[in-house]
Amino acid sequence: MCGIAGFISLREGMPGPTPEALTRMAAAMFHRGPDEFGVYCDDRAGLAHARLSIIDLSSGQQPLGNLDDSAHIVFNGEIFNYVELRAELEAQGRRFKTKSDTEVIVAAWEAWEERCLERFNGQWAFALWDRRRRRLVLSRDRLGVRPLHVAEHGGYLYFGSEVKAIFAADRAIPRALDPAALDQAFTLWAPVAPATPFEGVRELEPGTFEVLDLSGPSPSRTTRAYFVPQFLERGADAHEAAHSSVAEAAERTLGALEEATRLRMVRADVPVGSYLSGGLDSSLVAALGLRALGEKFKTFSLRFADAEFDETPFQQEMVDRLGTEHASIVVSREDIAGVFPEVVYHAERPLLRTAPAPLFLLSRLVRQSGIKVVLTGEGADEVFAGYDLFREGKVRRFWAKHPRSSSRPRLLERLYPYLARSPVDKRTIAMSFFGRGLDGAHKPGFSHDMRWRNGAALKRLFSKEARAATAGRDVAAELLATLPAELSSWSPLSQDQFIEMKTLLSSYLLSSQGDRMLMANSVEGRFPFLDRDVVTLAQSLPSRFKLRTLDEKHVLKRAAEGLVPASITTRKKQPYRAPDALSFVGAGADYVEEALATSAVRDAGLFDPEAVSRLWSKCKTSKADGFSKADNMALVGVLSTQLLHERLVTRPPRLPDIELRTFIDQRSKP
Repeated sequence: MCGIAGFISLREGMPGPTPEALTRMAAAMFHRGPDEFGVYCDDRAGLAHARLSIIDLSSGQQPLGNLDDSAHIVFNGEIFNYVELRAELEAQGRRFKTKSDTEVIVAAWEAWEERCLERFNGQWAFALWDRRRRRLVLSRDRLGVRPLHVAEHGGYLYFGSEVKAIFAADRAIPRALDPAALDQAFTLWAPVAPATPFEGVRELEPGTFEVLDLSGPSPSRTTRAYFVPQFLERGADAHEAAHSSVAEAAERTLGALEEATRLRMVRADVPVGSYLSGGLDSSLVAALGLRALGEKFKTFSLRFADAEFDETPFQQEMVDRLGTEHASIVVSREDIAGVFPEVVYHAERPLLRTAPAPLFLLSRLVRQSGIKVVLTGEGADEVFAGYDLFREGKVRRFWAKHPRSSSRPRLLERLYPYLARSPVDKRTIAMSFFGRGLDGAHKPGFSHDMRWRNGAALKRLFSKEARAATAGRDVAAELLATLPAELSSWSPLSQDQFIEMKTLLSSYLLSSQGDRMLMANSVEGRFPFLDRDVVTLAQSLPSRFKLRTLDEKHVLKRAAEGLVPASITTRKKQPYRAPDALSFVGAGADYVEEALATSAVRDAGLFDPEAVSRLWSKCKTSKADGFSKADNMALVGVLSTQLLHERLVTRPPRLPDIELRTFIDQRSKP
């Protein structure tokens, strides 16, 4: 796992990239790859790389050139089926100078061009510069596990794993938060690619590639999708899916997950550990990891000082069953407040929840334990329909068929059992709340509409300037307009899953809780549930196999039988959560008062100072049960945005001293 960056001059005759600028870009990503740093530059293009060594260093240093040095690549991620692809390419007569998956990417692009992306099973972002053809190729994996950002300024195109690498290239690159992206973040929970929180910076969308061609009189750019999630089930009552029974589907699911986990365990030259939350997903992954390795390995857990969020008994039961070498960390509200500024710096986006902070602390524990790679259960809820949002959508659609029914809405009482202040506790209020918009049950986005409306209400805190900049926009409607035409023919659950993948999987879950919190401490995360073949299989399953009545991830629970204790597979769902706004009250964190001070809010220009002051005062005087979910999200969202402005807009990126162990200067070559 690594950090990649670089820039390219868009016009002939402009000064080429400099080693000094590329070195700054690599240094800004020190945390992503502290083991080795390298740059390449010629008269038009420059590449920078910060390496976290997972596969032996002798496999090739980056930036890596092909056999005749006509093309160079920087690569962040893993191609888990590179051994098989290499054998196929060798059979075609291609030769290799290293044993790395990085070189396989170059050879595969030369052999198959964009068709190679469909053949890769992995998690990646890469930049490939073909010096002879004057072409830059950028690509990102199917579901956006690994990030890649792009910006243009002053006749140059810049790219980087993280925005801070782009900002480090040149102090003249504008740095400002984009109100339009904040509009998305405070409605959808995150800006959706290609949007980012920063003006002038875009994110390459998951499952796409971009080719910048400089061979002609003027630059030309082509961006295309090579992957769009496709659900095979058609219609609300479809029965023509290719699986005859849940038992057969469970067997195939287990087989696909077992192979996905095995690949992620064996394709590494360093020990691989596993997260263990106490839930179904991570427990199954850890069990399959042990099966693949055949010997004891390390597992890691989060525990909470607040009992409401803690899952220690289930974690310990799984540890006892597997016999792993286990380590855990107990996280308090004060711990969350203590690391939150660092969390925001690495997340590079507004956060509406503090959930990333404990994961930052957990990855730090992993690194301190001598582990560079961990398996996690991320993606299972999106792929196998595990979220309460999916169950809520099913209940509300069922209710919408008979909106006057008094019995159908009682199914809502089976939702959110883990919340201390569940929205279904008071029946009259719950029926009014969940009964809104039932006449739109047939429309795409119905399941998400309540979340989006509740999020949009947070924009009451926007400043006059931010409200003016976003006036007349409906970000939910804009999102729905981008959905593929075939979505309307899919089952309601398939529609809901697609939208969740589109809006939150990459933009929020993998960004703020996955890649960023792991790489902040130089740890690579691997996600078996996001394996190409696992995802393809899951999307072919009938909805009733995944959400059986209101039993979420039903087929996955069946697949886990015998590997995970029944106490875990049958427990009521408890999604990962952490203490939110009240973590910042009385925590001794002076930065909170400074960030929310009237002068600081006014200087940033994004929020109304008086509204923020009232919200913060309410938080400080509220008891745990007196601060609503909406207030929690608002306070965390405002604080994280203020910190984002302070850490990445008003200050330059941190640039530790690094030693460039590789520098390839091709300026003198034709």
